[in-house]
Amino acid sequence: MRRLEHQGKSVFAEAGIPVPPSRLVEVGGPAAAADVDAIAGHVQQAAAELVAAHGADAPVVVKAQVMMGGRGKAGLIKVAQGPNAAEIAGAAAAAARTVVASAAGVGVDLPALLVERGVEIHQELYLSVTADAAAGRFVILACAEGGVEIEELAAQRPEAIHRVSVDPFRGLQPYQARALGFAMGLPKAQAMAFAAIVQKLYQVFRQHDAELAEINPLFVTADGELVAGDAKLMIDDNSLDRQPGYQLQRDQFESDAAFEAAREGIPYVQFDGEISLMCAGAGLTTTVFDLVNLEGGSVANYLEFGGPNYRKAGRAMELCLKNRSSVILVVTFGTIARADVMAQGVVDAIRELKPDRPIVTCIRGTNEEEAERILRDAGLEPLFDTEEAVRRAIALSGGAHGGASTTGPAATSSGASAREARS
Repeated sequence: MRRLEHQGKSVFAEAGIPVPPSRLVEVGGPAAAADVDAIAGHVQQAAAELVAAHGADAPVVVKAQVMMGGRGKAGLIKVAQGPNAAEIAGAAAAAARTVVASAAGVGVDLPALLVERGVEIHQELYLSVTADAAAGRFVILACAEGGVEIEELAAQRPEAIHRVSVDPFRGLQPYQARALGFAMGLPKAQAMAFAAIVQKLYQVFRQHDAELAEINPLFVTADGELVAGDAKLMIDDNSLDRQPGYQLQRDQFESDAAFEAAREGIPYVQFDGEISLMCAGAGLTTTVFDLVNLEGGSVANYLEFGGPNYRKAGRAMELCLKNRSSVILVVTFGTIARADVMAQGVVDAIRELKPDRPIVTCIRGTNEEEAERILRDAGLEPLFDTEEAVRRAIALSGGAHGGASTTGPAATSSGASAREARS
């Protein structure tokens, strides 16, 4: 479960991590449908309150609260400044209009705008705590070059990133946090302040059962203070029974399908390609994802309905149909999850939902012969080779290496699916 910036900063502030003063302006829906005049008025009032409380010697920043990276490049963060309080408040209202328009342009829901007092930045740092699953430890990453995509920096200049490995049973030791601050080349006072924030961020990570707690950037102000310029907090969904303060909400997800899948307990990741994956088994789903890309296709969503969800084929297909995909590719290998049960679920889903796109099926495993009979009786062509199923789906989507015609068996599969959908 990802938290929005303002939600993460609220948790950080409770833990004693400095954050800028701010006000939240609720929007609560698609940006394209927002009442821009009303929002701009609320932002102007919020900016005026910040200036009245903290002075007009710093700008105000208007930030879209959305689940996406690169907000600055997308025009979803704007700075409002001016010589006096009235000018700053007016500039904030104009910035709000620009941010809402940019959000509408990229087609995202906009739960809220965060109106935040700006700081005079001397340096930007990076700091995060996450899990190293392979080592069975936690890892703290820090860098003296914040405000950038850490993945790109790790690929280009890995030596710029400092790592501290933490034993989950011993916990973070104070000397580790101090050593990290000095390794960053910070002066003594700032290194000690940085070490304190490292310890507090680690506490947030552990106490909230987080998968990731990140500050990027962590501002060093002109006065030498450290302030969290952003906040990213991801809570492990499996821990929600221990975290009653966190409830699944629509604004935490990129799409309706992702939100509904989370409530259903179905692993789901949203993409923007042509082929909806509906697979059983996490490893198999990942393999099919890779095969689609290797063959030149594109994935609309990752959906895994194996394990305890193998009887949820209908719900899984309903989620896939929420995408603007061209094809649904069903690939399963049932052992404990029976192939015939999944095949019957797919057929029942097609009859009930009447999908408007072809379905490619490759369902194997326990009771595979019965699964084949069920699919053939329903007018579907069962496939038994994953690579062939992937190529069939790509051909039907027209996405294989610049496009492919749907002739021969591919057209037959498409027609069978379409006929079944209309029956």
